[in-house]
Amino acid sequence: MNDAEETLHRVFGFPAFRGLQKQAVDAVIAGGDALVLMPTGGGKSVCYQVPALVRAGTALVISPLIALMDDQIAALRQLGVSAGALHSELEPTEASRVASLLDSGKLDLLYVSPERLLSSGTLERLRRRDLALIAIDEAHCVSAWGHEFRPEYRGLARLAQLFPGVPRMALTATADPRTREDILSALDMQNAHVFAASFHRPNLHIAAQPKLSETTQLQDFLKRHGGQAGIVYCGSRAKTDRTTMKLREKNIPAVAFHAGLSPIEKRAALARFRSGEPIVMVATIAFGMGIDRPDVRFVVHLDMPDSPEGYYQQIGRAGRDGERADLLLLYGGEDMARARHWLGQSTAPEAQKVVMKQRLEAMIGLAEATSCRTRTLLACFGETLVQDCGHCDACRTPFAVFDGTKAAQQALSAVYRTGQMFGAQYVVDVLRGERNERTERNAHTKLALFGIGRDRGDTFWRGVLRQLVARGALRTGDGEFPGLELVQDQARPILRGETTVMLREDGPVARAPRASARPVAAAPDPANDSLFERLRAWRAEVAKSQAVPPYVIFHDTVLRDVAAVRPARLEELGEIRGVGASKLERYGTAILKVLAGKK
Repeated sequence: MNDAEETLHRVFGFPAFRGLQKQAVDAVIAGGDALVLMPTGGGKSVCYQVPALVRAGTALVISPLIALMDDQIAALRQLGVSAGALHSELEPTEASRVASLLDSGKLDLLYVSPERLLSSGTLERLRRRDLALIAIDEAHCVSAWGHEFRPEYRGLARLAQLFPGVPRMALTATADPRTREDILSALDMQNAHVFAASFHRPNLHIAAQPKLSETTQLQDFLKRHGGQAGIVYCGSRAKTDRTTMKLREKNIPAVAFHAGLSPIEKRAALARFRSGEPIVMVATIAFGMGIDRPDVRFVVHLDMPDSPEGYYQQIGRAGRDGERADLLLLYGGEDMARARHWLGQSTAPEAQKVVMKQRLEAMIGLAEATSCRTRTLLACFGETLVQDCGHCDACRTPFAVFDGTKAAQQALSAVYRTGQMFGAQYVVDVLRGERNERTERNAHTKLALFGIGRDRGDTFWRGVLRQLVARGALRTGDGEFPGLELVQDQARPILRGETTVMLREDGPVARAPRASARPVAAAPDPANDSLFERLRAWRAEVAKSQAVPPYVIFHDTVLRDVAAVRPARLEELGEIRGVGASKLERYGTAILKVLAGKK
């Protein structure tokens, strides 16, 4: 059997394992089961791909999405690894070729979906082969507590009996302690080694803002990211389409993706995103899992996710190359009230609703956090960050907090006195003394508290109401046109002055940002930048000729290293991280020509 380190260097071009990779690899090579918890970009795939090449037989990889399989297979074939997939969208000739390689024992890795795997024909074919290992990717899908539960994953518990003695590895980038336990139980892997890396990714710069003018906030954010690729998540298909059109009207290259599109439209959108174009993918959460593009520079949420798990999974699609990525969450009191309302209407078992409520409240707490947002997020996964991250919005420009007890009492009184039947904007109109058709018709201009808050702006009062919703003192009522109503257990102590209400100013404090946790990058070298762009142009041509995404050829980080080092010989090029033996043989001479300025 080949040595794991030698395989890592020769095939993948990496000089050494990172973090917990080596322990996970060794455990599976030795025949044990493993649960691997690593953040996106942490190198999970190496944990099963290296053992797949070291152990005898074909490695079976269970993956939920065809796009993810295709990217992984294309990348492995670039490395000279024999890999294939069996799924519904394969051309018949390719399916026959993969089946032939499998039957002849010449396939290193086979990717299948859980549905395809559990069909009798596939299982029978695999039981006639020697399997090196079984890798279950995106393993959080097996958990009923997870944010992307897929019932078909539950059938994978049979694998222990169907393939006795074959080591199994479950991998995920998103699992809180409850989900981890459920994964181990659902897959019958209670004796597995557990390798849990830190979920802290210092290159992710998290920020959250209350919704003031959503379209303007989004467009201002995108102006700072011109010429870059990113994702904008929306809570509905209709909003996805509206947002896409608004961005296109501003000449921002935007593409929509949601479950309501035809298969042809979805494939076309995905192909554009994978091609390396600097486009903005506007999508529902139907777009995400399986995204392998490393240079996603931003992720924006226009609606609040319902759990920190879902949020972390979605922002994890940014900055997979280790370079800086910016994340923006826009949220409002309506998001929170609506989410709580629908949770209350859910027909899920009571025990599950309790967990869902805990996660929703944790997500609301993350949105309204006034201290390090990264620490708040990691705490949801049972991880304690010893010190503030230094790279989230709360660390860079801390928020002001003030005693808002009086304002909270006035806002709650306005909700109560107007009948607990109006939305936030109407309550704000009453507080600010806005005489309009509605306030006049409802005779609320005659209330003693009408105009009691006219000295403060609309944004201030909307912020007060939002934060009262966040802390559970207000909620959205039932009915066809639900308004805000008091939650007596939380609102009564505030109205009676029995508790102090500290509120956050909606806007950063004008203070100097704290020092970043990341070292300041050296000033760019114009000559290196020019060379890097030439290498990117060469890579684009090669990728187009092979009909694969450019990042499958080489990541940008590899090309930047090549531009900085400027190797003159193949041996020197082969020492650069990410240039394995197969890629050196395939592309080495062409790269040296680019470096030498030759065509």
